[in-house]
Amino acid sequence: MEKRYKNCTIITGTGRVIDSGWLQVKNGTIAALGLMAEIKSDYSGDDIDLDGMTVMPGMIDCHLHLVMDGSPDPTLPLMGMDDSTATIIMINNAWKTLNAGFTTVRDLGCLNHVGLKVRDAINNGLVKGPRILCAGQMICMTGGHGWQIGIEADGPNEVRKAVRKQLKAGVDVVKLMATGGICTKGVEPGQTQYSLEEMTAGVEEAHKAGISTAAHAQGLNGVKIALHAGIDTIEHGMNLDDEAINLMLENNVPLIPTLSAGAHIISNGLQAGIPSYIVEKSICHRENRIKSCINAFKAGVAIALGTDAGTPFNLHGNNAFELSELYATGMTPHEIIISATAAAAKALKISDMTGTIEIGKQSDLLILKTNPLTDIKVLQQRKTIADIHIAGKSIFAENNFQMVLESNV
Repeated sequence: MEKRYKNCTIITGTGRVIDSGWLQVKNGTIAALGLMAEIKSDYSGDDIDLDGMTVMPGMIDCHLHLVMDGSPDPTLPLMGMDDSTATIIMINNAWKTLNAGFTTVRDLGCLNHVGLKVRDAINNGLVKGPRILCAGQMICMTGGHGWQIGIEADGPNEVRKAVRKQLKAGVDVVKLMATGGICTKGVEPGQTQYSLEEMTAGVEEAHKAGISTAAHAQGLNGVKIALHAGIDTIEHGMNLDDEAINLMLENNVPLIPTLSAGAHIISNGLQAGIPSYIVEKSICHRENRIKSCINAFKAGVAIALGTDAGTPFNLHGNNAFELSELYATGMTPHEIIISATAAAAKALKISDMTGTIEIGKQSDLLILKTNPLTDIKVLQQRKTIADIHIAGKSIFAENNFQMVLESNV
């Protein structure tokens, strides 16, 4: 199957923008692209005139929880939930996320190993959803942050065994809880929860199997422990200092700031039913979270988009809200798009497959009626998206897309 899309602006994700261009898709991959001035007239495949639309890579959310529904107390509904219900919730949220323009996500904590089943169902074409990299259950200390959907493990040997159980289940990434957090009662974000020995055991065990690692790391000491242990990504990183930022630069570790999580908690607050301890912790750490992101970006740390969707009022399908939060830190629309595409793919170690529009990459595309380089917030508007492709396949019916094209004539 071969198609060519022409007369469009192409945001490649590499930093290059083709103002009047075309791209050719063959067997689900990008086969060619270039300027309209150089397009060949003897093309025999399907030729689709986009009439000035914009094409960009499908977005990537590096941090979400598909099993969580954005409830005021997000872990409460999970207590006693059966796997069948969790599966239905995850499939529904996966579709909402894909429909918002996110073609790849990394699920960093689900109930039992339900996420692995949902991932496989999507890969096998049984249901529609984004490409999922799944952490299964997060690994935490006894009573630590996220224990409700985690494996509790204490000491290097228990952590090592917990990682091995995750690897046996077939996870794509191992998540370790280096510090306390916002949404768990009785713990604080600044609290160090795993020692260097425990973190190192977990990271080493995952890396031996060729599996990437992520650290929930909010407090400064926990961030540094995770970095010294060899972690691959820092999630949240709310209290970074120069030493931590330099360690991230030295070890090529990206920051996934998840600014949406705190913003939604603070804007909805107690009146929406969010427990007071969640609101209070979010307000306390909001300024440091934004400042850390700004300082890390200015220093050259790669920023990869992640939303923590599923936390209070941080709804699946509204993932692009994070774009506006990043814009408030001083990043340009183009830099933000790179954080949601190329930088995110690199952070997840899948940049050989997706994240940019380049020859040989999978055709994960957003076809947009408005150029987000002019206003990044248009990506929050579902009506802006004319079509979404994963590996060359449209998630909408072809006739619906044709109707969109005709409506712009």
